[in-house]
Amino acid sequence: MKALRYLNKYFLKYKFRLLLGVLITILSKFLALEIPQIIRRSLNTVEDYQNGVITDFEVVKHDLLINVLIIVGVAVLSGFFTFLMRQTIIVTSRLVEFDLKNEIYQQYQRLSLNFYKKNRTGDLMNRISEDVGKVRMYFGPALMYALNMIVLFAVGFTNMFRIDAKLTMYTLIPFPVLSVSVFVLSRVIHKRSTIVQMYLSKLTTFNQEFFSGINVVKSYGIKETVISNFESLANDSKEKNIDLTKVNALFFPLMVLLIGFSNLLVIYIGGKQYIAGEIQLGVIAEFIIYVNMLTWPVAIVGWVTSMVKLAEVSQQRINEFLQQDPEIKNKTHDSFNLKGTVEFRNVSLTYDDTNITALNDISFSIESGQTIAILGKTGSGKSSIVNLVSRLYDATEGTVLIDGIDIKECNLDQLRDQTGFVPQDPFLFSDTIENNIKFGKENASTDEIENAAKDAVVHENIVDFKDGYQTILGERGVTLSGGQKQRVSIARAIIKDPKILVFDDCLSAVDTETEERILTNLAKVSKNKTTFIISHRVSSAKNADKILVLEDGKIKQQGSHNQLITEKGYYKELYSQQLLEKEM
Repeated sequence: MKALRYLNKYFLKYKFRLLLGVLITILSKFLALEIPQIIRRSLNTVEDYQNGVITDFEVVKHDLLINVLIIVGVAVLSGFFTFLMRQTIIVTSRLVEFDLKNEIYQQYQRLSLNFYKKNRTGDLMNRISEDVGKVRMYFGPALMYALNMIVLFAVGFTNMFRIDAKLTMYTLIPFPVLSVSVFVLSRVIHKRSTIVQMYLSKLTTFNQEFFSGINVVKSYGIKETVISNFESLANDSKEKNIDLTKVNALFFPLMVLLIGFSNLLVIYIGGKQYIAGEIQLGVIAEFIIYVNMLTWPVAIVGWVTSMVKLAEVSQQRINEFLQQDPEIKNKTHDSFNLKGTVEFRNVSLTYDDTNITALNDISFSIESGQTIAILGKTGSGKSSIVNLVSRLYDATEGTVLIDGIDIKECNLDQLRDQTGFVPQDPFLFSDTIENNIKFGKENASTDEIENAAKDAVVHENIVDFKDGYQTILGERGVTLSGGQKQRVSIARAIIKDPKILVFDDCLSAVDTETEERILTNLAKVSKNKTTFIISHRVSSAKNADKILVLEDGKIKQQGSHNQLITEKGYYKELYSQQLLEKEM
């Protein structure tokens, strides 16, 4: 139960609702437990009439009629309170589910990019859906039925002891066996529940990756292999679920067996006492009703135990993420008006998941309103620089300064809010093109959206679509071509009107003519903005105020276009090569 202690704060938050639920549960069961006593009195009245203790039949008839009406009234009231009990406790469990999902989702947003490189999307989705659902069962049905069981046991056995202690003791004989069985089976359930949840995450991850990579699956003709792998994983998951179900299936028959044994003891021992004249017939009937009323609470001990164990396993998996401390933290909430001066002082960056040193002792600076272009071969560390500027990662060594302040001391939310980022692999949501562009500025007008699209040279493509800006994109923007996705992503950054613009090789999928048009527009848009351009093309970099050439995480060359084409090195070679390609 250690993992479930995390949820105690929700018990405190909804304490009044839960206390009301407990009170209603107690009232409901107190009323329900009145019925066996009324039946005992009724049968005793009939027996007294038969034995001549009561001679007036009308008195017996009147008493029985009153008792019948009381039973009906008590049953109706008990049912009403049961309804209120479900409304109170089950609704509270839904509120807890809502709060917990929001808490997990907020934690997912706080966690650093590095976290998502180490964890699979399917597993993250499973924990916020399936695992939270299991936890809700602990707060709802498990709590409700456990309360029912406790109240019924406490009141029921108290009444039984008060009436006949000897008969009650015989009735309790099977319960030590029940307790030991619950303890043993609970341990097995916990172990097998953990395995079941793990396989559920594997299945979710497999499906998520399959649907995301459906193009690869079809183009490579590996459908049969994928299906075979899925069947193998699904069969393993099925076997683990069957193993868990087998253990759960032992509970109910065991409970029924023990309750049946209790009934036999009541009839046998009670019958002997009745024959001996120690008790009346109504007592035996009352005990049989009590025992059978306790059948369901006892039978669901296994179910409640199973739900609690499943919830514990799920909460343990959830806690693994909730208790993770984000690597990138916002240390201040002070207002921060970004101007755009950026400086790297002896910055090095090593990715802990691969142990690759992407940047090694990098130093440079760029003034507000200037444009810096970064070139280099694949893996030279170009994207790592802009990841540090957006503070998606923190430098392993050295300092990144924004407007002369250590980036770690800047308000992270405002820094990112004033930065427009176009990633190397643009991500578009399954929404309209308009809403994808408005992601950069939620309250953007139609004119602003269209102007941003025109600057990104994608407006003409959009208006040619049947639904124009209202065109719904497929998952990850699959409806659009690679170049169109990049340009919509550029429009999203432009409309934000940030202080810093970052273009991470975002023109790789467009032709040179379109690239020239976009660069011309960007020169106008990025005026008075600090701009980072990462590219493999000299044409994207030639107009920059400063150009950096990276190799193996180090700066090999830096300067303006006119300076670098006169120096022997990578930039001059790339310029000559691309100039030759253009002429050809």
